[in-house]
Amino acid sequence: MHSGMARGWELLRRHPGTVDTALAFVMGGLTLAFALQTRHQLHVQDHYPLFGTSAILLTLAVNLPLALRRRRPWTTLLVSGAALAVYTAAGNESSENLWAPLFAFYTVISRPERRATKAAVALTAGLWCWNALEVGVSVLFAVGQTAVGVGIVWYFAEGMRNLGLRNAQLARLTAQLNAEQAARAQHAVTEERVRIARELHDVLAHHLSVVALQAGLARYVFTADPPTASGALDTIAETARLALDEMRGLLALLRVAPDGGSPGDEPGAYLPAPGLAQLPELVERLRVAGLGVELTVTGRRRELPPGLDLAAFRVLQESLTNTLKHAGPTARAEIELHFDTHTLTARAADDGGTGGPGAVPVATVSGGHGLIGMRERVQLYGGRLTAGPRPAGGYEVLFTLPLAPPA
Repeated sequence: MHSGMARGWELLRRHPGTVDTALAFVMGGLTLAFALQTRHQLHVQDHYPLFGTSAILLTLAVNLPLALRRRRPWTTLLVSGAALAVYTAAGNESSENLWAPLFAFYTVISRPERRATKAAVALTAGLWCWNALEVGVSVLFAVGQTAVGVGIVWYFAEGMRNLGLRNAQLARLTAQLNAEQAARAQHAVTEERVRIARELHDVLAHHLSVVALQAGLARYVFTADPPTASGALDTIAETARLALDEMRGLLALLRVAPDGGSPGDEPGAYLPAPGLAQLPELVERLRVAGLGVELTVTGRRRELPPGLDLAAFRVLQESLTNTLKHAGPTARAEIELHFDTHTLTARAADDGGTGGPGAVPVATVSGGHGLIGMRERVQLYGGRLTAGPRPAGGYEVLFTLPLAPPA
């Protein structure tokens, strides 16, 4: 029942012109019926003149302009008021025709862009007071009746006007809120795409560095040491497979399924994000690739939030990738992790190496944005990162991450 009423009100709200036209004809019809019946009774009792053609036409002229009350409120009030004035001046009983001008007055006052309201009050009050005096009541009674009638209509019209203004303001605020939410959502999407791009950089830079290193080694020893070349090719195949798996998982986040599903609904799209638990596996892969890496963990190890865990892993992965690119396979690298009460301190350093047949020029695998990405990752979680050459040779990356959220 309530839903039916709500649909009915919504239908009326969408067609105000139809509603006003129906109101005008209903008001005109009821007023004519009431006036004809009243005039007939007065004619029988007091030989009062019957309701003539001119009175009928003037009654219609008073009421039918209500069809335009919302589109032309002031025109409606002026036409209806003028017709009532002529109707009254012709000696007709005017009480039945007072309501249409009052409706028009209500519309003028309730409009948001209210103009010349004093003139509307003066016109409506003047018509009411004049018609009351024509009936033969005292001036005091006429003024009091006019004040009460016009005042009540003013009160309700003012309330509707304020309600309309509040609704309009609420609609503006809602639209503004929706726009801000859309902007925030777009910003979040952009940030997520940047994060994924950074992940792709880290994944590809690391694995391609290993692939390039092993390819150089395989070519160098292809004829002289076939078993070593075969092992290098196996490492290339395994590294390429890992890179493809990780890249598919990241790219799945950017893909919308054809059936409208969520990004990455296909199997394998949501591979677990790597973290420090995968650091020994990373070190072992690099050892197989020929890089000497030592991993040391001190302090009481604990579970880290996924985002922070991923950030720490990627920074260390990028550091080792840079060692491969800059120092080559003859370098020695060391990774140190220290879990303190409130912080995680990590250090990645190498001795600079001497280069070799598998060494890969930096420009072939990286655009030089790795250090920027590392620093951004650490700063995102309230940490600090320093990086630079070591006095004794080589390169060092040192960063700390708070284990509790920053205040």
